[in-house]
Amino acid sequence: MLDVRFSRALQAMLFLALAAEDGSATLSSPELARRLSTNPSLVRKLLAPLTSAGLVGCVKGRGGGAYLARPAEEITLAEIYRCAVGDKPLWACSPEGERVCLVTAHAAEYFAALTAEAEDAVLAALGDRTLADSMGELRRLDEESARQS
Repeated sequence: MLDVRFSRALQAMLFLALAAEDGSATLSSPELARRLSTNPSLVRKLLAPLTSAGLVGCVKGRGGGAYLARPAEEITLAEIYRCAVGDKPLWACSPEGERVCLVTAHAAEYFAALTAEAEDAVLAALGDRTLADSMGELRRLDEESARQS
C-alpha cells in the first residue's frame, strides 16, 4: 500500500494557502476534511506535526481552525514532506537473511545506501519548491486545462 501522508499534507497546505489568498482567516478541520474527502479526526492528526513545526497555526473554539503560520513563499515542500513522513524511510529494506553469497552478504547495505541517495534527491527536489510555487503551478495547469476545453 502506498503512503499518502505527504500527498494529503500537501493538499491540506494548498487549501490553507488558497484560503489565505482569498482572505479567509482559517479553515476548520471539518471543512478541510470535506475538501480532502476524509474525516476531521484524520485532518487533526495530519495537522499536528505541521503545527509543531510552525508551518500551521490553529485557533481553538467555535469559528476556529487552521491557517498558514508563515507565508506560502517561506514554506518548502521538503518541510511539509518531513512533517508528513517523519523519519520513515522512502522504502523499507527486506529483512536480512543468512549471508551465503555476494547478494545476501551485501544487499541490505546496498539497498540502505540506495534508499538514502533517493531520499536525498527527493528532499533536494522538494526543497527547491515552495508552497507558493506549487500554487503557481496549479494555476498554470488550470489555465492549460481551460485552453484545451
